[in-house]
Amino acid sequence: MPEDNQHHKKPGLGAIVLSILAAGIGVQSDKNRERDFAGGNPLAFVVGGFIFTILFIVCIALVVGLVLSHSGN
Repeated sequence: MPEDNQHHKKPGLGAIVLSILAAGIGVQSDKNRERDFAGGNPLAFVVGGFIFTILFIVCIALVVGLVLSHSGN
């Protein structure tokens, strides 16, 4: 059977989260990227990417605020 006729398994929530985190820090493997494109829902990755970005910005802002508050300024 040709590879095009193989049923691609949809990635679960854990796989989507790991893919978003790996892609967010730039270490996504080709194997996982191909799996995501073959069976993943693009909307899940877009929404997850936005959530990851917002959480990342909030965490950086909190760390900077904490450091500045303890620096004596």
